[in-house]
Amino acid sequence: MPLALLALALGAFGIGTTEFVIAGLLPDLAADFHTSIPAAGLLVSGYAFGVVVGAPLMTALGARMPRKTLLMSVMVLFVVAHVLSALAPGYGALMAGRIVASFAHGAYVGVAAVVAADLVRPERRASAIALMFTGLSLANVVGVPFGTFLGQQLGWRSTFWAVVVIGVVALAGIALLVPRGPRPESGLRQELRIFRSGQVWLVLAMTALGWAPAFAVITYVSPLLTEVSGFSAGSVPIVITLLGVGMLIGGPIGGRMADRALMPSIYVLLGGIVVVALVLIATSHSMIGAAVTITLFGVVASASIPPLQTRVLEKATGAQVMGSAANVAAFNLGNAIGPFFAGLAIDAGLGFTSPLWVGAILGTAGLGVAVISGVVERGRAEGPKEALRERVTAS
Repeated sequence: MPLALLALALGAFGIGTTEFVIAGLLPDLAADFHTSIPAAGLLVSGYAFGVVVGAPLMTALGARMPRKTLLMSVMVLFVVAHVLSALAPGYGALMAGRIVASFAHGAYVGVAAVVAADLVRPERRASAIALMFTGLSLANVVGVPFGTFLGQQLGWRSTFWAVVVIGVVALAGIALLVPRGPRPESGLRQELRIFRSGQVWLVLAMTALGWAPAFAVITYVSPLLTEVSGFSAGSVPIVITLLGVGMLIGGPIGGRMADRALMPSIYVLLGGIVVVALVLIATSHSMIGAAVTITLFGVVASASIPPLQTRVLEKATGAQVMGSAANVAAFNLGNAIGPFFAGLAIDAGLGFTSPLWVGAILGTAGLGVAVISGVVERGRAEGPKEALRERVTAS
């Protein structure tokens, strides 16, 4: 794998760290800005919404820019956003900095996935995408715990300054290691043309629904562990670390599977998310069973990312950057859908295992969309073959 992939992964590491570390800093932020923790929590949902909007928007604005230039531009924006966040005098300024950073997030991940795929031979594309996304998984294992610890010890602003440093190093790595490609020949009109494709919309739907179970489970894993499995509050971070390790392992596995057989990999992995979520309903009543199954859930969920991202690159012909960015937005839509319905289930009094049922239902819907996509694709492929057979028979 080219060394440039490490620079791309480092940028993803910084992005993954800032996306999730804010959750561990909510009490400090609420106290500093004299607001409630739910109000501080809007810094999380506001960021996710910014990614959904910003990914296609920033990609559209940079449609005529060389991909390396676009990558460097959004990373500069990312660094500036975190400088503003670290210096924020109040809640509103911090929210503004978070939203600007989220715009950079969506565009960076979308473009970096395309650049990563172009750095290797066609049969290694999914593995290259998986390595780039490993930066996001590694953020959950290393970046988020360290950022939370740093913020608790030195104040939340120190966490944002640390992300600034990561962003600057990633920017230097991109500038030095990523090759400069040609200026894209397609303009914004051609980029937007992919949204006329039914297959592109099916990919976006299977991504949003297929990934939603991951956050339905992850968001409410702490009360599941303490109220159902019997873990102490102090033990929860250990199990969450196991979840992150599982996600770190799963990405490369999903990449290799997708390189060998793309759609079968999607069927197996989305189905695996459903099965593991259902198994976790039973094993969650045992501490050992819960720890093992949650780790496995991290593996399967993370493994689904490279195939889903590779699928959209396959279908977004002529506008892969926009397709990739739109799929990043779909992942973040899943980030919102899963916890929303899981929260409704808990509020309805269904207990802390109900997010697992929600995850299984959403995952089944995502798998159903994937099957429809595969059936439609096979039907289109069989049509010309059948017509050729009829002409041969007639002749």
